[in-house]
Amino acid sequence: MPPTDTPDRARRWWQEVTPPQWKAMFAAWIGYLLDGFDFVLITLVLTEIAEDFRLSTATAASLISGAFITRWLGGAALGALGDRYGRKAAMISSILLYSLGTFACGFAWDYTSLFVARLVIGLGMAGEYSAGVTYVLESWPTRWRNRASGFLISGYAGGTVLAAELYKWVVPHWGWRWMFWIGVLPVLVALWVRRALPEAGDWQEEIGAAATGTPAARPNPFRPLFTGRIRSGANAALAVAALVALFCVFTPVGAGYVPWLSAVAALCLTAFAAQLGGRRGWLLCVSLMVTVFCAFLYSWPIQALLPTYLKTDLGYAPGQVTDVMFYAGFGTMAGCWLAGFVGDRLGTRRAYACTLLASLVFVFPVFAVQDSLPALGALVFVLLALSQGISGILPKYLAGHFPTATRAASVGFVYNVGALGGAVAPVLGAHLAEGMSLGRALAVLTFGLTLVVILLVGGNVPQRLGRLVDRQAPDDHLVPAAGGAGALPATSGSASGKAAPDSA
Repeated sequence: MPPTDTPDRARRWWQEVTPPQWKAMFAAWIGYLLDGFDFVLITLVLTEIAEDFRLSTATAASLISGAFITRWLGGAALGALGDRYGRKAAMISSILLYSLGTFACGFAWDYTSLFVARLVIGLGMAGEYSAGVTYVLESWPTRWRNRASGFLISGYAGGTVLAAELYKWVVPHWGWRWMFWIGVLPVLVALWVRRALPEAGDWQEEIGAAATGTPAARPNPFRPLFTGRIRSGANAALAVAALVALFCVFTPVGAGYVPWLSAVAALCLTAFAAQLGGRRGWLLCVSLMVTVFCAFLYSWPIQALLPTYLKTDLGYAPGQVTDVMFYAGFGTMAGCWLAGFVGDRLGTRRAYACTLLASLVFVFPVFAVQDSLPALGALVFVLLALSQGISGILPKYLAGHFPTATRAASVGFVYNVGALGGAVAPVLGAHLAEGMSLGRALAVLTFGLTLVVILLVGGNVPQRLGRLVDRQAPDDHLVPAAGGAGALPATSGSASGKAAPDSA
């Protein structure tokens, strides 16, 4: 009997998720915990690194942006690995890359060596997103895939909280290098758990079983990029141009030419998106890329500049800043969990838009409170739960637009190109603050761009644009009409059933 997704009214939802599916979630969640931990380490110890290596503020800040230079490449390459050889192989490769990159940061002897290590971290982080989310989403029952997405992404917020807590214990006693060396230890646990995991259900049924003994039958998402000598050479040149342009944009090398270099990088990456999407999917890929870019633009000004606002505009002491950041971290985690439940109840797209709309109520009050730390902490908790937390179902939203054979590579590329908005957002917020207070600048930027994302997602703009060139595109590849490979077997007394309606 083919797998179905028929609900059993006698059991709670968590009882419908099998032990192997919970194990898959736990393994991927650990990977995301480490991902968040490793990514924020550089922000926590940046002042110590700048002092040791005698770096200017601008040069030191470029170390944060270093990971963004290679994220698009890592997302596409490791995603393609996951599409061709399985989600497990891509997960293990990605966690090894970013953990070894983090470990290497502890041995850095100057700016250049540390920057190279950050490039490796960017490759691995991007692969972790595409491999982890596709593995979990394709393993869990179709009815609960928003929930799976929210649970998984909450691990990233947990990693940032863990890093902040360890910072105040480790760095004063042992120095900044130990933060990077400690960051590699939990990898042993993640690799142990992942070694015994089964392959993702959807991939195994649609790709793995069909391609057994026939390597030619395995998907190759990069095939459109290398169909002929001229196209291969042109795309290799595009890749080099994109990497060089992004390197110059995010380092002092490109000072004075940032707008032109940004345009070059954008054109190169858009050309790749158009080719990877193909004749029927190019417009969908480009529009999703823009949607993710806008999502990072509304969310990252607060993530990146909230500590600066607390210290400069409000005059908070380091301990008070830490307290507020704890509220922020746990608010994001709670929001990820909430997003999963609301997404399974209302549908991914509707839940995304409605939750963001509710968050607008709290944007300006957060930056109006000045004299009450508890009130500010409570408002920050709620704001980030509703605005940042909804990103918990962003993987489900993106992955539903792509078929299994190209899902990991497509999600990896689209998300990580859009993630460049996270590098642009702090700069945009800082420039806006030149004409007004930093708090007001952050409020205006967050409010305005959140409205843009509400219109894009709530109005189903990417899907509508995609159907201009592909009228047969399904609403959601992750929620087929009769269950999916990741669904549970049919229960006694029920031979078939339909998944709960949900549109990406």
